[in-house]
Amino acid sequence: MKFFIDTANLEEIKRFKQLGVLDGVTTNPSLAAREAGDFRQLIADICELVQGPVSAEVLATDADRMFAEARELATISPHVVVKLPTTREGIRALARCVDAGIRTNMTLVFQPLQALIVARMGATYVSPFLGRLDDIGHDSMDLLQAIRDIYDNYDFMTEILAASLRHPLHVVEAARIGADVATLPPAVFDRLLDHPLTDIGLQRFLADWKKARG
Repeated sequence: MKFFIDTANLEEIKRFKQLGVLDGVTTNPSLAAREAGDFRQLIADICELVQGPVSAEVLATDADRMFAEARELATISPHVVVKLPTTREGIRALARCVDAGIRTNMTLVFQPLQALIVARMGATYVSPFLGRLDDIGHDSMDLLQAIRDIYDNYDFMTEILAASLRHPLHVVEAARIGADVATLPPAVFDRLLDHPLTDIGLQRFLADWKKARG
């Protein structure tokens, strides 16, 4: 499983890149709006820093303007992956992006048929929003398993990008099912290596060494 960070903050991206396990970045308009400066320059800076897939989302809601935005975003860097909503207009824009060789991340996916359609059309990534389903009482892992089964049945090349992850257990469950990518908010990324017994064990090792060596 690859790890993406879900943020548009350069300092956070730098911090997680230092761990050596950061493969890419996902952003959205809400995240980008929190950062100062020009949006295009922000995406360019993220791409330069990460040197991996960086999802940047369109703001338009009709296919023509989505595709125009997608072409503009794709000129920023070869690392840019254009995020499109999985709506009827988004599907129309997806078809044009695929024909133009623009990589895409189909977002706001909440049911298997959406994932099937975007894979048939050649999307680069599909982003099921797992935490948002759990928030309304659905079992998000049922959706993820259904998408994995469908994609395996037909050998689709679209990668499953598990999004809207709320806690480390989401990451574990997504990995067991076979998601290709997990995109994590910084607060969740920070907790991936945490376990109290690890901390206690290290303290005991150091205490024993200090005691033995005086």
